[in-house]
Formats: sequence, C-alpha cells, structure tokens
Amino acid sequence: MNRIFFFTGKGGVGKSSVAAAHALKSATDGHKTLLISTDMAHNLGDIFGVKPGKEIQTIRPQLDIYEIDPEYAMESDFAEYMDYVKKLLQMGDDTEALEMIPGMEELFSLLKISDIYKSDIYERIIVDCAPTGETLSLLKFPELLSWYMEKLFPIGKVGVRLLAPFSKKLFHVEMPNREAMNEIEKMFVKLQELQELLKNREITSVRIVTTPEKMVVEETKRNYMYMNLYNFNVDGLYINRILPRDIDNAFFDGWVVLQKEYINCLKESFAALPIYEIPWYDEELKGEENIRRIVDDVLKGKDVFEAKLITEREGFAETETGYRLDVHIPGAEKGDVDLYQAATDIVIKTGNFKRNIPLPNVLRTYAVTGAKLEDGVLRISFEKEEEDDEEQGS
Repeated sequence: MNRIFFFTGKGGVGKSSVAAAHALKSATDGHKTLLISTDMAHNLGDIFGVKPGKEIQTIRPQLDIYEIDPEYAMESDFAEYMDYVKKLLQMGDDTEALEMIPGMEELFSLLKISDIYKSDIYERIIVDCAPTGETLSLLKFPELLSWYMEKLFPIGKVGVRLLAPFSKKLFHVEMPNREAMNEIEKMFVKLQELQELLKNREITSVRIVTTPEKMVVEETKRNYMYMNLYNFNVDGLYINRILPRDIDNAFFDGWVVLQKEYINCLKESFAALPIYEIPWYDEELKGEENIRRIVDDVLKGKDVFEAKLITEREGFAETETGYRLDVHIPGAEKGDVDLYQAATDIVIKTGNFKRNIPLPNVLRTYAVTGAKLEDGVLRISFEKEEEDDEEQGS
C-alpha cells in the first residue's frame, strides 16, 4: 500500500534533514518517492543543491521533490474548488480575499497531496511540514471547515461520520450518488475523503522531530497530545543533534549531562513510540552526501516505513446502558482536559486547542453521563435522555 509520512516539530530542530534522509533511503531502496515541503520557508532546494520550480522535479532516480506554492496550486489545479469555497463564503470573484482566510492555503496544500496520492505514481510521499502550530493547523483544517459547512448548509444527506471504520459499520452509513449532489455537497464530501485519508493509520503517519532541550521537549509532549486529540497516528520520534558521550572537550561536559537528562525524559514520555537517535554532526547537513549520513547512521537496517499502530482510532462502542466514545489523548492529565456537550457536538478542550466532535444521529437524543481519563484515553459515556414527567404521562 502507498504511504504518506508527515514530519513535524518545533522550528529549527532539523525536520527537513530528517524528512530528506527518509526520502533518500526510500528512493535508494528502489521505491518511487516524492519529498514535499509545505513550509513557506522552503529549503529542499538548498538541501539538495537544486532550484525547484512550481512543479514536481526529479533530482535522482526514484526521487522527486516538490515545494508546494499554495497560491499557484489554488489557481492552476483547484479553480473548480475555489469557486465552491467562494460560493460557500459569498465572495463572488474575490480571489485575494479568499487567500487571506486562515487555513485556505493549508487546505489546498492538502488537497494537492491527496490528489498526488490518488494518482498512484508514488509509493511513498514524505512531507516536510512547517513548525508545530502551523502543522496542526494544516492537518485539522479539513475537519474544521467541514464542521462549519455542516452547521451552515442543509447537507444532511452527506453528513457522513468518518470518526472510525467501526462507527461506519455500527451506523450503516453509505455515501450518496455523486451525480445527485450540488457543488457544496461535493466540496463537503471532498473534505470528508481528505480527513479519512489523513486519519487512515494504514496510509498516513505523523513523525515528530525533536532535540534534547527543555523547551523543545515540553513542546514535543504537547505536540503529541494535540495530534492525538485530532485523531492522527503519531508513530515515530526522532531525537536530533545528540552530542557524543565521549566528546573530549570540557566546554561540552555540562551539555552532555543535560542532554542525557532530557533524552531519558523523552524516552519515558514516548515509551510507546519507536525512537530514533540522531547524532550531532560536525557540519551542516546539505547535499546528498551529508544527508546520507543520517541514512547510514540511523535509518539503515530499520524498517522505518512500516505502518505502526500506536493508538487506536477514536470510535463509538455500544455499552449495556448506552454508548461510549474513546478519544486517545496521551500525555494529558485530568486537570488539563475540559469537556462539555454543545447541541449536537462533544467539545474537548486541552491547552490552547479545542475540538468539536459531531455526534452521530443515533446519539442526538443521548446525553453525556460521565467521562474518565484512563491511561491517556478519554472515555465518554452516553445514556438515553429520560422523558419529562408530562411526556411520560401522555
């Protein structure tokens, strides 16, 4: 099965080098590979010593690179969908206003990645993402936009709940005939399909790159928690720029001790994940020869492209008294999570991020009766709302 890998992390931790090393290894192993940058501060061209344009470029056998220009993709590849969104937001032909809406560029970047995946040209797509906050905005935007569309427009016939394969089986939901849908409905279904692609654990993986420094370690923990809150499968951690323990320089002795402390902290916090340790190199990692050092020192002999199931997808399960929704939020503590029911949504808030999870139709007459955070899993219980006395007596 063809696969997609997103590499994320705090700015400056070396995401691009780690992503490039994976792409180089994949191509060297004989797999048709595309390395994509969604960071507006593109540097793939700098790493490989080429000058990429606005289209996909081949740089060696089996390896292509692509620095996405969202504005160019919007105009050249998604004119039809731009019209959908303009109609949705009643913008007429104001393209510049559309581009200024937060998330629009991220949306069309993801749609481009989705179309490339569906073309079946590449066995592996490696995505070098922008820093943490921008990456989360990138990945969660399709769900957020589809949520707004469902609230604003009468698209009940395509209100498909793609929370988990299990929930689809449970509620027996089928996709409608595309010919019967209007433009807004087509866009809605496109967003649903994009969400399913991003959250399919057999297809898409998120990998976090970090360094053994206090502030970076704390952000890495939050990043992992937020990615799971939005139901993405994080299945790898890369600790970059590790100083050698036997370095013969007293100036670095204190750093080595601190790094050891933070590395142990990361290993304890991310014990469920495969962890890869990348040494501190004595020169800038630019050019294929230098990038290959990561391949030879860290990735060689390891199946880094295997699909790994770390956390289950969120999903509804029937219980003796109603239903239960399980949402994985590893690293979260009880006091960090706020939960409430708002109309037909369950709202979960942790830190600076909030997620609305729409309830399936079958649960519209159910109410939340309890919630427990156990071993990184938020278990939310639903029971049938009781009729009031007047209704019971009628």
